[in-house]
Amino acid sequence: MSRNSKVIGYFGYSSPTNVICTGESHACVIAGSEEYLRDYINEITPVGHSKVSIKKTRFGEILKGLYLGAAYAFDVESYTRFYPLARQEGLPVKEADFNNKDGNNRFFTVQLGS
Repeated sequence: MSRNSKVIGYFGYSSPTNVICTGESHACVIAGSEEYLRDYINEITPVGHSKVSIKKTRFGEILKGLYLGAAYAFDVESYTRFYPLARQEGLPVKEADFNNKDGNNRFFTVQLGS
């Protein structure tokens, strides 16, 4: 299996141009499980997940988005999958600290050139 075809996690969208993003960084949320993404969607939107489609996303799709300037907010499970592949690809990514003390430990955001 090629690196680009490996599943990293799940993302949600209500239209092709309206994806589920974090409020603070406007980064596309990538969750390690469909269940976790549904929980997050229910927290941030009053309509909940009934109007949101959920799709698996692969490393190659995320890589393409990063090169186009997109930002992605990974949870711990999805970043654990993404990080080694990104390093193999030569991306300038950092190890994530999901236990940091400032309380911002739910997602780790990656955007190239930022």
